[in-house]
Amino acid sequence: MTARRLVIATRASRLALWQAEHVQARLLALYPDAQVELLKLSTRGDEILDRSLSKVGGKGLFIKELEYALLDGRADLAVHSLKDVPVDMEAPFELSTVLARADCRDAFVSNDFSSLSDLPSGAVIGTSSLRREAQLKSRFPHLQIQPLRGNLDTRLGKLDSGQYAAIILAAAGLERLGLASRIRARMTTEDSLPAAGQGALGIEILQTRSDLRELLAPLSCPETTVCTLAERAVSRALGGSCQVPLAAYAKLEGTQLNVHALVATPDGKTIYRAALKGPAAEAEQIGLQIAQDLMGQGASQILASLSDKS
Repeated sequence: MTARRLVIATRASRLALWQAEHVQARLLALYPDAQVELLKLSTRGDEILDRSLSKVGGKGLFIKELEYALLDGRADLAVHSLKDVPVDMEAPFELSTVLARADCRDAFVSNDFSSLSDLPSGAVIGTSSLRREAQLKSRFPHLQIQPLRGNLDTRLGKLDSGQYAAIILAAAGLERLGLASRIRARMTTEDSLPAAGQGALGIEILQTRSDLRELLAPLSCPETTVCTLAERAVSRALGGSCQVPLAAYAKLEGTQLNVHALVATPDGKTIYRAALKGPAAEAEQIGLQIAQDLMGQGASQILASLSDKS
């Protein structure tokens, strides 16, 4: 690559900046003659903190302003947490690159308790996710689940001020900001199945930018790409959004992909689970088959019910 200027659109939160700076550093290592800059933007998802994402438009609120910057030429690429990227991305945008995934698990964070099992009846747990909430309510119906919005530092501040006995966060975000010491326990994927794409970073560009597609290719992680392809296929087939308690996690085992997924009612009283193993080359088809399995079990009724309420 010859010397050129690249602009990365990013949210202005500390975690988003870490992610964008990580991509910036990777690009500069590959192309030392390049000039790679950050364009810091505030998004609707960052600004609306008094309501849950499921009530204000979903995770797409975190990327719209960044997409406007791609459209009007202020930025060349945008860096996202992959779990925040809508699975139905349409023209003129494309998800060009998926980077190596960090820890995909959820983390139990508390100042006074070492695990969920230690929490007394009625203890308040904070989470921003219907997926986490449904799984928590299913396993620990005696606990009280309350909404938790804001950036990572804000959420930890609310815990430290005593508003919650514990909070559930993505382990990857805590690790990336040097806050792994706050994690009291890492929840197994059996206890809390992750969101599709959790722990991975994705890069978005305009479909017309074939030059960027080639330039970004060395950042791509084949293993994470194939795993998240299956996960996002599950979510896409089920109309995945913040209104649906939906989880999907794939693990590559040699040439085989082992995929687990679930759909639940928000109260956690009904959870449908499915799993399938197959060739990694058929990642998307495996995801679609799992979605069909879940629909056949009864997930279609859950989705219809939640759609009626939205």
